[in-house]
Amino acid sequence: MSVTRVLCVFGTRPDAVKMAPVIKELQRYPDRFTVRIVVTGQHREQLDQVLRAFQITPDHDLEIMQHGQTLAQITTRALEGLDADLQRHPADVCLAQGDTTTTFVAALAAFYHRVPFGHVEAGLRTGNFYDPFPEEMNRRLAGALATWHFAPTPQARDHLLAENVPPERIHVTGNTSIDALRMIADGQVQDTGATFQIIGDSNAGALVTLDALLPEGTQLILVTTHRRENWGEPMARIGRALAQLATDFPGCVVVVALHRNPVVRQTLVPILSHQERVRLIEPPDYLPFVRLMQRAQLILTDSGGVQEEAPALGVPVLVLRHTTERQEGVDAGTARLVGTDPDTILAEARRLLTDPRAHAAMARAVNPYGDGRAAERIVQVLMAR
Repeated sequence: MSVTRVLCVFGTRPDAVKMAPVIKELQRYPDRFTVRIVVTGQHREQLDQVLRAFQITPDHDLEIMQHGQTLAQITTRALEGLDADLQRHPADVCLAQGDTTTTFVAALAAFYHRVPFGHVEAGLRTGNFYDPFPEEMNRRLAGALATWHFAPTPQARDHLLAENVPPERIHVTGNTSIDALRMIADGQVQDTGATFQIIGDSNAGALVTLDALLPEGTQLILVTTHRRENWGEPMARIGRALAQLATDFPGCVVVVALHRNPVVRQTLVPILSHQERVRLIEPPDYLPFVRLMQRAQLILTDSGGVQEEAPALGVPVLVLRHTTERQEGVDAGTARLVGTDPDTILAEARRLLTDPRAHAAMARAVNPYGDGRAAERIVQVLMAR
C-alpha cells in the first residue's frame, strides 16, 4: 500500500488550533501518511504559541508577515511561497482550514499543481460576499477548488448542496476546534502555565496569574474583537459599551485580549486603558485562553472560533457582528448576535448578568459543533481515497 504525501498549510492562530488535531491524527498512521507542514506566518507570535502548545514543528515557514501588509501582498507572497514548496516537495493531498487568505491561497496553489485539496471547516456562509471581509469570499473560493469538503455541521453541508457541490464530496465531521478542547481535557496539550501580560496601565508589561487578574468574588466578562469589518468606529462603539459595562457592574472584571493588529489597539487602548475594572492583556497562549473561557460568566467576541468553543464550555456568547457564518450556535441558543451598537450590547449583557434563568438557558444549550472526533473522520475519508 502506497504512502500518501499530505501537505498541511495554515498561517493564523485559529487555523493552527483547528489543524493541530488533524495533523496529530495523520501522524498516528506513519505507514499510510507522510505529513509535511508549511506555515505562512500570517499571525506570527500568536501562531508560534499554538505550535508550542501542540508540539508541532513546521517543515517550512514562509514568514510572509510584514508590517502594514495589504491583502494583495499577503496573497501574492503566500502563493509564490507555496508554489515553490510544491515544486520542491510534491504532494498527493493538500489540506487547509477555514477562511483565511492562507487557506484560499493553499487551495489555489494545490490546483495549479493538480493536487487534490481538502477543505476543513467547509460550507460556512453568511450570504454576503463582503461580510465578513475577506473571509466570506476566501472560503467560497477555497470551496470551488476543493475535492473534499469537510463540513462541520449539517447546516454547512446544506449550504454546499445548495451550491451544487456533489453530495459524495461532502463529509459532515464536526468541528476540529472541539477536538482541540478534548485534547486539552486529555492532557495532550503542553501546559506552560496560565499567566497574562498587562497592557496600557501603570502595570503595563507585568505578568500576572489568573487569580491576580480576577480578584476573589468577581465575575469575568471576556472580550475579543479584531474583525476587519469592525475596524474604526464600530470598534470604538464596542469599546464605549465595554467601558459602560464595567461601570455598571462593579462585581465584574472586563478582560480584553487585545489583538496585535495596531488598528485594533489604536482604537481600544485610548478608550479602555484607564477604566477601572477593565484589564487589557496581550493575546494569551491557547491553553491560558481556554482557562479564561472556562472562568468566564459571559464572552463578547467577533471571533468565529470562540463562537464554537465557548458553548462546549457552557459559556454564553454575545457575537459582536451583524452576521455570522456559525448560525447553528444562534439557532441552538448558545450565541446571540448583538452587532456593535452600544445600547444593544449593554442591554443583552445586562440581561445575562442579572437574569439567572436567561444565563442558564444559553449556558446549558446543546453545543451544535461536534463530539471531538472530527479529525478522526477526516483521516478516515483520506484513507479511503
